[in-house]
Amino acid sequence: MEWSITEVARATGTTSRTLRHYGQLGLLEPSRTGHGGYRYYDEAALLRLQRILLLRDLGLGLPAIGEVLAGQRDITAALETHLDLLEQERDRLERQIASVSLTIRKRRGGEQLMAQEMFDGFDHTQYKEEVEQRWGKETYAASDSWWRGLGKDQQQAFHAAAEALGTDWTDAAHRGVDPSSQEAQALAHRQLEWLRGIPGTPGGGSAGPTKEYFVGLAEMYVADPRFGKNYGGEQGAAFVRDAMTVYAERHL
Repeated sequence: MEWSITEVARATGTTSRTLRHYGQLGLLEPSRTGHGGYRYYDEAALLRLQRILLLRDLGLGLPAIGEVLAGQRDITAALETHLDLLEQERDRLERQIASVSLTIRKRRGGEQLMAQEMFDGFDHTQYKEEVEQRWGKETYAASDSWWRGLGKDQQQAFHAAAEALGTDWTDAAHRGVDPSSQEAQALAHRQLEWLRGIPGTPGGGSAGPTKEYFVGLAEMYVADPRFGKNYGGEQGAAFVRDAMTVYAERHL
């Protein structure tokens, strides 16, 4: 059997644009291309797509996914590995749910909260290895030290600023704002200033991130759904990328 690109996009909850992007990266080739360049996918392609989507849900970026797919030829063994990782993630989420539920019950009952109970299942160092691989151990150490040194109020203020920036980006994208417009460029400048305030950011500090890092990060927002979800999904992330790229060309 074969499925059209539209049918596959609908079944997986993704978009035809995303599937074509996977094809351009060599991650997912169609089984054949019909009249007018229309793409079709067979069962083998769907199995490969399932692996890609599973790996994305586990937090891997597209380059890393390509490496995994290139290194594993046994599809069943690969799926068993994915299943094991998914079960680990399920266990972690169940621990977080239990932790938050316990916190709610204790607060309602006026009981003493215990730190080890409140933060069971939470781990702010879960991306340590990825950060060290991408940008080096010194980058992770500097950022981690800075974050640990912040007080609770400062950490909350940082999260609030990031959420406000993400909300403003998403709103502008939904309104169809031109990435090169004054409004979008003001948001890009806020993004630069936000990054500048994070010690350890490659090319960061008082001078701000370098052009290469700023543009590379913009591309990551589109390529990695963990980042894109902060801007309303793939479409919003694409708007952020385009605006940041324009800003970099003009000012960096």
